[in-house]
Amino acid sequence: MMRQVPDQTRWGILGTARIVRRAFLPAVAEAGGVAAVVASRDGDRAVRWAHDNGVGRVAVGYQRLIEDPDVDALYIPLPNALHAEWTIKALQAGKPVLCEKPLTGSLAGTERVLAVARQTGTLLWEAFVFPFHDQMRRVRDLLAAGTIGELREIQSNYHFPLSSPGSNIRMSAELAGGALNDIGSYPVWLARHLFGAEHHTASASAIWDPGGVDVATWGYLGFPGGRKLLLSCGFRRAEDTFSRLLGTEGQIHLSNGFHPGATDRFEVWLPGRAPVTHPAAGPNQHSFTPAIQHIQAAIQGREAPRELAVDTSLGSARALADLAASAHERS
Repeated sequence: MMRQVPDQTRWGILGTARIVRRAFLPAVAEAGGVAAVVASRDGDRAVRWAHDNGVGRVAVGYQRLIEDPDVDALYIPLPNALHAEWTIKALQAGKPVLCEKPLTGSLAGTERVLAVARQTGTLLWEAFVFPFHDQMRRVRDLLAAGTIGELREIQSNYHFPLSSPGSNIRMSAELAGGALNDIGSYPVWLARHLFGAEHHTASASAIWDPGGVDVATWGYLGFPGGRKLLLSCGFRRAEDTFSRLLGTEGQIHLSNGFHPGATDRFEVWLPGRAPVTHPAAGPNQHSFTPAIQHIQAAIQGREAPRELAVDTSLGSARALADLAASAHERS
């Protein structure tokens, strides 16, 4: 018998990472979904967290949540090194998954997860939400219209100062942390998305902490036709999410191409003309909302699923692996 999907998607959340409260829960509420259950290995902590954040129930242990028949989809914001294990278990249980980026902390892990996704046919998304955002739709339309000519180069930054680095999981090599995995993955995904191609050359340099984690990385990816991405990411300077798209006839500047807020904008620069400024904000208040809306519609059969991990994630994993290898060779 085919399982009936309710009109309101019931989400289960594996863990209580900060991004759940800051980004995921507000988007689920705006998208009309329900944060139904949160799982933690610490039951008392989960009860307090669920109460404070308006989540209906608690599951002690991740497997119990995966097996819950009253959960329609799972969000996995666990440390990178745990993504593969729990995403595979969720896929094998037939639960659609939104897994935080990067999909896993290694190329081999990503290949393993994607093989299970193909085998089971269970829907899987990697949590790069900006392709669903109204800003990116408008930028793609400008590029398709030839507004800046042919897109030849992307320069993209993602930086923020890391608070309490000694206790932050981003600084754990064992948990597959580091700037490149955590935030360098955004410029990589952006370039692949806008170029519509995969890289063929990679080069990078990094600054490493004593534990072997990169705290800042600068890199280059070469794409067919002489196109390129220049990326910069790290945890050592002020917040910076600026990207520049350079074409044969002009440029597009984005103050935040990844999680645009109310004050963000993008500008079209053409020679001899004043820049034209566009607000980045779309119809939704939260940057995760358009992605959540689509995932829920896909689960309910109202939309054909798009930007699935089986179609989008392997190229990024290969690019990150090549950049990391180059950075290690130069260290």
